[in-house]
This record gives sequence, C-alpha cells and structure tokens, in this order.
Amino acid sequence: QARASSASGEYGGGGGKRFSQSGNQLDGPITAIRVRVSRWYIVGLQVRYGREWSNYVGGSSGDLEEIFLHPGESIIQASGKYKYYLRKVVFITDKGRVFPFGKDTGTSFNAAPLYPNTVLRFLSGRSGSLIDAIAFHWDSYPSDC
Repeated sequence: QARASSASGEYGGGGGKRFSQSGNQLDGPITAIRVRVSRWYIVGLQVRYGREWSNYVGGSSGDLEEIFLHPGESIIQASGKYKYYLRKVVFITDKGRVFPFGKDTGTSFNAAPLYPNTVLRFLSGRSGSLIDAIAFHWDSYPSDC
C-alpha cells in the first residue's frame, strides 16, 4: 500500500476552537463547499461530503457563497492568505477550475498533496466568529464511488 495521506497547514492564527471534519470523509468525496465571506475575512465554512453537509464552522456575518464540483471532480490544490485569521482561500480542481474567496491581503500559503493522485479529503482548523486557521488533508479519492 503506497503512502497516500498528507496534510498542509495549519495556516492562520492561534485563536478559536479546534474543528476537524475527518469523520465526514466517510460520507464520500467532497462534492460542494460553502464559504461565508465578509469584507476582510473568511467567516465560515461548510463542506458537503457525498450527499451530507458537515457542521457549519465559523460566524454569521458576511455573505454565503456556494460552489459545486462536477461528478468525479476533486480539489487538488488550495492557496490563500492569512493574518491572525483566514483572509482568502482559493480551491483549484483537477478539471482546471479555480474558486477564489476573500481578500488578497496577508501572508500567502500554498497547499498541495505530497503524494501523486491524491485529492482534498477533509478540512480542519480553528474557528470562532471567524475562521482563525485552516488545514488541508489529502488522500486517495475514495475508491467505492
């Protein structure tokens, strides 16, 4: 069995309460993402695994934006900016689609899997009234889908 799992991050500040969606990946691959964005920050996140939405993490200000992946499409890279809190996050898929959220200010990060043919399987991080920090967890695409 070749090694497949790797993690990138955490990117951001040390505040907030820890969250992890590691259990959600059992519901299937990531199929959609909701990002709540205010003028300066990434306020909240919710991820759909298979047909099931994860618990929402973060605050209630700002506007909710939603992206849906095509069947079989996966996120293979993420980048963004942070300063105490998450300011910007960009998801890039294996179909070449790019989904940017937030403001272009702060320290840059670029997250990608260590191993070939692995994709974003779940998120973790810290949140309160904003997303304080985010980490990306990569592994093989679930084979039973």
